[in-house]
Amino acid sequence: MDLRKLKTLIDLVSESNISELEITEAEGKVRIVKADPRASAGGTMTMAMAAPVAMAPVVAQPTAEAVAAAAAAALPAVDPGHAIKSPMVGTFYRASSPGAKPLAEIGQSVKEGEAVCIIEAMKIMNEIEADRSGTITKVMAENGQAVEFGQPLFIIE
Repeated sequence: MDLRKLKTLIDLVSESNISELEITEAEGKVRIVKADPRASAGGTMTMAMAAPVAMAPVVAQPTAEAVAAAAAAALPAVDPGHAIKSPMVGTFYRASSPGAKPLAEIGQSVKEGEAVCIIEAMKIMNEIEADRSGTITKVMAENGQAVEFGQPLFIIE
């Protein structure tokens, strides 16, 4: 990035209400941060320039056992029978569209592989299928409710 462009960016930041500006280009990355006027008397500006570097955020990953234990502790006791559990985090819908007939109702027989509900995750509608045949005895989630991974959605016998 040439110095004229850099000076123009610095002037833009200093004259505007923004406190920080970051621009990434092929040659590198420029970050201009306006100093907090309350922190120093002189209202100075700092600038950092770095070569492009791919950095992954460091996030502590809990073990599968810890996640399962926390999920089991947070969920209500499951009724006897087999639970069809949510395979993902998302929004639970009983029908394929508003006003449509629910895919599965209490007392309805379902076959393994038959769609019983829809979970919306990241704007994608995912049909959730029964993992075994049986009769729906209880619906464990409300329509439009957010569901967690492993949360029971239906009880079948």
